[in-house]
Amino acid sequence: MTAVPLPGDRAAAREAASPAPANALTGKRRIAFAAFVDDDRVPGFLALLRSLALSNPDVCEDFVVLHDGLSAGALARIGELHPRVEPRPVATERYAAYALDASSRRDCFLLDVFRIREYDTVITLDPDTVVLGDLGALLRLRDGLAACGLPSGGPGGRRRIAPGPLVVQREYLTDAFCARLDAAGRDGAYGHGAGSGPGLGLLDAVLDGDFVPLDGMAEYSGTEQDREKFDLPDAEFHAAYMALSSAAHHDLIVRYGTPHVLRTEDLESARKVATAHIVAGEYQEAADLLGRIHIPVNEAWPHEVFGHALMSLSRYDEARAQLLMATAAPKRAATAFGRLAQIAWIHGDDGAAREYALAGLSTDPTHQAAREMRRRTTGLPTSRQGPAEDQLAHVAFYMPQQGNAGDKLLPESVRLTFGADTGSRRWHSVHAHRLFDEAALEAVNARRGLVIGGGGLFIPDTAPNGNSGWQWNVSDAMLNRIDVPIMVYAVGFNAFDGQSYRRRRFEAGLRLLVERAAFFGLRNHGSIEKVRALLPASLHDKVRFQPCPTTVTRQLVDGWTDPEHRENTVMINAAYDRAGLRFGHDYGHFLGEMAKAVRALDSHAEVQCVAHSLDDERIAFDLRREYGISLPVIPMYDFGNDAIRDTYARTKLVIGMRGHAGMIPFGCGTPVISLISHPKMAYFLSDIERPEWGVSVHDKNLGALLTERALGVLNDHDAAVADVHGRQRELWKVTRANAADLAAVLGTPAG
Repeated sequence: MTAVPLPGDRAAAREAASPAPANALTGKRRIAFAAFVDDDRVPGFLALLRSLALSNPDVCEDFVVLHDGLSAGALARIGELHPRVEPRPVATERYAAYALDASSRRDCFLLDVFRIREYDTVITLDPDTVVLGDLGALLRLRDGLAACGLPSGGPGGRRRIAPGPLVVQREYLTDAFCARLDAAGRDGAYGHGAGSGPGLGLLDAVLDGDFVPLDGMAEYSGTEQDREKFDLPDAEFHAAYMALSSAAHHDLIVRYGTPHVLRTEDLESARKVATAHIVAGEYQEAADLLGRIHIPVNEAWPHEVFGHALMSLSRYDEARAQLLMATAAPKRAATAFGRLAQIAWIHGDDGAAREYALAGLSTDPTHQAAREMRRRTTGLPTSRQGPAEDQLAHVAFYMPQQGNAGDKLLPESVRLTFGADTGSRRWHSVHAHRLFDEAALEAVNARRGLVIGGGGLFIPDTAPNGNSGWQWNVSDAMLNRIDVPIMVYAVGFNAFDGQSYRRRRFEAGLRLLVERAAFFGLRNHGSIEKVRALLPASLHDKVRFQPCPTTVTRQLVDGWTDPEHRENTVMINAAYDRAGLRFGHDYGHFLGEMAKAVRALDSHAEVQCVAHSLDDERIAFDLRREYGISLPVIPMYDFGNDAIRDTYARTKLVIGMRGHAGMIPFGCGTPVISLISHPKMAYFLSDIERPEWGVSVHDKNLGALLTERALGVLNDHDAAVADVHGRQRELWKVTRANAADLAAVLGTPAG
């Protein structure tokens, strides 16, 4: 079988391209700190790094260290303190043409900050100073060049730049601005900075008062007394960081906490470091660390964290032992019982899972995971199964009743591509998160074939397991024993910008899956590029394009009719899972821009919040609290599949952040605009050759762009709908061509 190409003559170029960096697709700002450091200033710079970590424990951006020849020992020492150091030599001869003596020219090396190109925002910090407070205000700045200012008093009464941090945005990180600095330096046009040295004085002259003032800056100090507070030996510094009660950044807590734990065997610090590892999907590292520490029987929280790490590695017996010890403490019992219920459910023991869930609820009636497991294992519906030889087995993530609307719709949508009957007469359900054991294997091998998909099953942390490294909990040995055709259908590679897989386990399992599959279709070309990059060249041609079936809903649903009239509504969806990866430091900006767009659109249509999951309602709460804007909320997480499709078919426009808040309405024939916070949104829009239907959540002019594009849809709605239909027809051609190949795999007539 040959791979079905992307419609349009850009397909060949895309196929040959290497995977793009995720931030290039999402528009997420890259931020860095920067400083010029020479060997004499290393002690002060180390104090600066310690002060930055202790005063901003949840901040760990790249730190560009400009230098003109730091020793290897100095660079190593700096690297020990900061996990994301980017050393960058500067050209010492560059400033020889400046009208300065040699000693003064050294001060101009700070201007090399303006030669940095790979970041959107660069914040300079002086190695002779320390950070005493929250730098969040600097990290959130997005416009202009910000600097500390002195009152007017220079030539013409203009503002002057004072010593302190600079916040430099991309529009100044250009060759053109560097040329202005060089020209002014050759002319000796230095400003009147107060004790700032010729480098900052030159910048002062070039800007001529045109900068954003940073007032006060009490968070930043250069006094000797302040610096002495941070002249700490490593052991004291590590202990001070681990003693902080505020949120900590993963990279910092691992960098400082690991040696502290190994040195002191402090149990609370071990729990914190292990938890940070788990949040980042580093389950093996968490288990290794806690496995080296003696955990007393009565210390429930570390036992619970250890159990969490072990179950995520599929070391279930060891996990049970740790979690049972954790149930002894009332404060941790509900979570521990919830995890025990999950382990029992993974192994197919619904009765034990229900008992554990009830035990958890007896200690905390509000515990969400225990409540979900109780619902999942209580009053299970019975369905009439058809003959095994007439059925297809289907591995999917089967969402519970009150769950993500997109994931709820997906299994049925996949089944519709194989025929109109999506029920138990023709299909045998295999939940991806349950252990694929001997009983599951026997059941699958009794069917005509095995379909895996759809949805973003290639993601490392939704349902972690040590058997595959992705959502399907199957070992290589069990996968090898499947003897019916395996069809991977419309699966997505769903890692966020900043997420990673347990690479060797995932790559080995992925390669085996591709080798064994009779059909291997991924739902966008971005996923195809990512997966092919992990495979040997000999397997690349097996990886083909199969659009998500939700994008062709109008073609799949029997008897579908487009609505004669649409409600005059615009639906907005925002997602909050992994919010730090989605928004970075820009959530406040996003919310403010969304408020502008909602107010502008409100006079043209009723703006509603459509929630695919409970957390999605947050945008309605935040807009009301921060801007006094009230949006009606559509709780789509409670809807059945027909209601989901009907609701999306009857609105005029959907502005969505979740992947399926774009793909489902598109499949129903409704125009969409994507709020891009994940690469998969850009992948989909690229596949349908409509990148202009997406706006990054980080875009500086998000509100204005969103308003302009939304009004364009509303003002010429018939044309927008026709465009959706045309793009959908191209995806349907691919789906139909693949359907013919699948029919050949199954030995059935092509439909």
